[in-house]
Amino acid sequence: MAAYDTIARMQLALAGGMIRIGSEVIDCTGLTITRGFWNSHVHFFERKWADAASIPRDELAQQLRDTYLRHGFTTVFDLGSPLENTQIIRERIESGEVDGPRILTTGAGVVPPGMMPSDIVLRIMGVMNFPAPETVPVDTTADGIKLFISDEQVAIAARTGKPVFVHPNNTSDVRSALRNGANVIAHTTPFSDPWDDVVLDRRVALTPTLALREFYARHDRISTRENVRRASIAQLQQWIAKGGLVLFGTDLGAVDPDPSPEYQLMSEAGMSFEQIVASLTTTPRDFFGIDTGADLTIFKRLDDVRYTIRNGRVIYRQR
Repeated sequence: MAAYDTIARMQLALAGGMIRIGSEVIDCTGLTITRGFWNSHVHFFERKWADAASIPRDELAQQLRDTYLRHGFTTVFDLGSPLENTQIIRERIESGEVDGPRILTTGAGVVPPGMMPSDIVLRIMGVMNFPAPETVPVDTTADGIKLFISDEQVAIAARTGKPVFVHPNNTSDVRSALRNGANVIAHTTPFSDPWDDVVLDRRVALTPTLALREFYARHDRISTRENVRRASIAQLQQWIAKGGLVLFGTDLGAVDPDPSPEYQLMSEAGMSFEQIVASLTTTPRDFFGIDTGADLTIFKRLDDVRYTIRNGRVIYRQR
């Protein structure tokens, strides 16, 4: 991680000195303070989140701390989970019962007929078995809509006025999603053509999830893994070159909570420390139009978070 660790010595917002959070004074000497981190691609579909109302308070608090808060995330966008269950987790956080990030959610993603994996595959993946709609829900209470590509359904979702996230499988899917009004492309597509002819003619963003592609290629030959890495990085580079926005996202739930592999790959793609931090902070705040002004993340390095502060209160401190 040398590339962004070296640049991390630069001041971004305020580095060093003492700050007051409520009645507490925190020594930030040698640390960097930014707005609270966002992870704009997570999932609350793992079995550990099931039957959220019955999870003991201390256990839920530890899961939220280990999964999100210790990595500096004050806001997350869930792109596929059972809606009511995720809303219960959110309610338990917002009531003050447990500390956790601000949760935005699409609920279950819209899938083509017959696409859902079998029960046994879901069990192996560690994922809850929950129904997924095959058409865009009407009057959903979710904060956005997630779709597995379908031209008609993307166009319908775009008319709701909510953020539309699309999971593409190839370059053609990316073109289709953009053409039909998607707001966020949820992955790169390293097993397909380059993105050099993808036309960005509207305000749209990408969650690259580069480390996800490496994670799923881990059983392949070295040459295959290297090709996946190069192709994913090249597509992110092509996206940035065309002026596309980048939102930090890891597909957490499908991969481990540690975000450092994603930071490393974004750096390898040529993103500067400032650009990576923007993808974690100001870009998602402005893109989704949500004021997170009292949220802060204080860190030594991006992968070494010392304090996570939400709504002006410390909700995580490194021991």
